[in-house]
Amino acid sequence: MPVGTARAGYGGGVMAFVFRLLPPRPDFPATMSDAERETMTAHVEYWTGLMREGHVLGFGPVADVREPYGIGIVLADDLAAAERLRDADPAVVAGLGREEISPVLRLVTPSGVYQAG
Repeated sequence: MPVGTARAGYGGGVMAFVFRLLPPRPDFPATMSDAERETMTAHVEYWTGLMREGHVLGFGPVADVREPYGIGIVLADDLAAAERLRDADPAVVAGLGREEISPVLRLVTPSGVYQAG
């Protein structure tokens, strides 16, 4: 299995990151206003585009019993590149929660292995 499999526009040193979108309130999925729902639709469209471009392996909501959140597995050259993707997310721009980014030490996928640093 190749390590740091290259994609178009990336060198072989691509890293994986876990993004967690933490909602502005615990009941956010059930109590979104129309404006918040519109922003979250733009958020899903943004992440879908990132997936089409090869920056994202997968994303979606997590039904954690303590508090729901969103998760995404992102491929980027480094933390700064991952932060740029986060900072352009419509949900983050609109202030609908915050995204935490953590590097994955070793992510094994069907297409390759991505290692931190």
